[in-house]
Amino acid sequence: MKYPYLLFDADDTLFDFPRASARAFSIMCARHGIPDTPEVYQIYHEINLELWTAFDRGEVTKEFVTLERYVRFLRALGSAEDPARCNADYLSALGEGVYPLPHAEEVCRTLAQRGHRLYIVTNAVASVQRSRLKGSVFSRYITDAFISEDAGASKPSAAYYDYVRRCLPDLTAENSLVIGDSLATDIRGANNAGLQCCWFNPGGKPRPEDLRIDYEISDLRELLEIV
Repeated sequence: MKYPYLLFDADDTLFDFPRASARAFSIMCARHGIPDTPEVYQIYHEINLELWTAFDRGEVTKEFVTLERYVRFLRALGSAEDPARCNADYLSALGEGVYPLPHAEEVCRTLAQRGHRLYIVTNAVASVQRSRLKGSVFSRYITDAFISEDAGASKPSAAYYDYVRRCLPDLTAENSLVIGDSLATDIRGANNAGLQCCWFNPGGKPRPEDLRIDYEISDLRELLEIV
């Protein structure tokens, strides 16, 4: 076994986040009388993406992002709804949205049966991620989840992986592999921490020149031949 420790990103690597987010947004809209149209969702999506990108750069906190996105979104709509309540309803619904990506369950099951130890490494909101993991098909295969709120640091910071290493003292740069879709957080984070990484790239994005990518896959089943 080449890599006993496998560190999986959650959203867009194992979970279909866009599907879960769209469902949660629709539920939030219904509760607050907000038009649930593609145009309105696009306004939210662009605001949300801008703020999470700032978070990835270390410019703002997660708590700021999750509330500020609704402050800006409701302001853009001219709505008098309460941003905190909208955000809370969205997060609650998001925690119930469990949609595995193609082959994700099959791959995790096979890896666990082979004796690999599977972990989640994520910057997502802790309450949401724990709820989704508990209610998902992955709960029987994932040993633990390392969430940035608990770590006191976020991907791509090396400090985040220092926390993971403290929790897993037998993990080394040689016996572990980080698997994720995000160049900005997953791959750069692995680079910063000196860990090997596998870029999940189903969309065929161009390979960057400024990052070390040890493996690249477009289908999660390809991982079975690597580890």
